Amino acid sequence: METRELTVVAGSFVGFQLLFSVASPRLSYALTPGYGRLPPTKLTEWNSRLVSTVHALIVGLFCLYILWFDDAVNANPVWGDPSLVKLNVAITCGYLLYDLVLLACNWSTMGDSFFVCHHLAALYAYGYVLTRGVLPYFANFRLISELSTPFVNQRWFFEVLKYPRSHRMVVSNGVAMAVVFFLVRIAVMPSYWASVFATFGTPDFERLGLGAQVAWISSCIALDILNTIWMYKIARGCYKVLTGRGGRKVKEGAEASSSSDRKYVNNHTD
Repeated sequence: METRELTVVAGSFVGFQLLFSVASPRLSYALTPGYGRLPPTKLTEWNSRLVSTVHALIVGLFCLYILWFDDAVNANPVWGDPSLVKLNVAITCGYLLYDLVLLACNWSTMGDSFFVCHHLAALYAYGYVLTRGVLPYFANFRLISELSTPFVNQRWFFEVLKYPRSHRMVVSNGVAMAVVFFLVRIAVMPSYWASVFATFGTPDFERLGLGAQVAWISSCIALDILNTIWMYKIARGCYKVLTGRGGRKVKEGAEASSSSDRKYVNNHTD
């Protein structure tokens, strides 16, 4: 891993920690009086979700820029120039490390072994990108799923502030969450897998080696199975709200990213 990527990982780790402990409380107090009435455990999760949203917007929008304008990565999805992708992945790795520390420090209220395994697996997978510069197009493509995270977090904000589920903003956010989740996690599957299959048997694919090949394909299959399950739950919940049938609350699961209604995923990082 080059010095630049290490600096970005460390910088994003510190930046997200400062956002969690300093910026989020001040901003949240200014935006809504309900923040100050939350119990300590909810305050911690609120700040965590705000950081999650900021990370998702940074990484997700950067992903779109790379997809649209980085010709080197698009020309060679396996071994193209990974400079910009490595920068984006380094930001995500810094976020994952920050989130692991947060989970460890609040294990009694937020700890979940699934999220720890998810984060460690994501760090392992992205380690290939940072250290070997492989699969830049596919690593970047997967991070687009983070664009659904802000809507998931906003749903939690509405819930903890006790907005009724029939409220116009809650319904609008729920519909937007379902639509965006479908677009960035489900609708892209055919295009993504077409690009994957196109690399099979090529010299670039063989050059990866068995370890990278297995890590890449197996993780993609697992993530897409989870995304399909979560999409079903989200769509069912959205349908019940729109038709006025109520029903139990729908949780997104763990991600990606991702995440059970609490998203320490955060998606992350799919």
